[in-house]
Amino acid sequence: MEDLATELMSELDSKISFVIPVFGGIPVPSSVVVTWGIMAFLMILTLIFVRNLKMVPKGPQTYVEALVGFINNFFGEILEGEGKRYIPYLGTVLIYIACANLTGLFGITPPTKDLNITAGLAFMSIILIEYSGIHAKGGKGWLKSFAQPMPILAPINILEIFIRPLSLCMRLFGNVLGSFVIMEMIKIVIPAVIPVPFSFYFDIFDGLIQAYVFVFLTSLFIKEKIE
Repeated sequence: MEDLATELMSELDSKISFVIPVFGGIPVPSSVVVTWGIMAFLMILTLIFVRNLKMVPKGPQTYVEALVGFINNFFGEILEGEGKRYIPYLGTVLIYIACANLTGLFGITPPTKDLNITAGLAFMSIILIEYSGIHAKGGKGWLKSFAQPMPILAPINILEIFIRPLSLCMRLFGNVLGSFVIMEMIKIVIPAVIPVPFSFYFDIFDGLIQAYVFVFLTSLFIKEKIE
């Protein structure tokens, strides 16, 4: 058991890929490097799939339009009217988290296993959520919304500003980390064929579900702010 615990702890440590030799050295974690790889991969796919676009889609263009249509329809049912302006951000985050969670299939540690990554995503989402309220209601209307439906609830409504990003962050981080730990334990105890079906579940099904939940909750919070 001690060997198993040691092995897991070594896997959970944030590994430093390299150090940028400026300002005394800036360490770059592996999660950031993997994120850069995902960004480069998505940009290459974008450049390939948007070439020679046609009015009647064929081949790869069909899949791209299906994905864009799914994202627009999914968020369009939640965010009506002015809320549709936030769909591009939500769609981008959905694609990134899905790709990040699927990297486990290729033996790469998912960047969402790093608390710094999930905290950054949650922070960006909460900024967008509060901005949507300010944009829709104005500064005064946004401040007044904290006293609704009753002024006595103002402290709780203000506290939600800090609770929501923590909830988004820990939900994504906890589920990805839990799946990663379970898979590592299975690989250590039974390293043969048994881990394969579990990998498909945790890396594909659970990973995509967590991406869906993150952006779904973000869109609900935005809808609540702009109503």
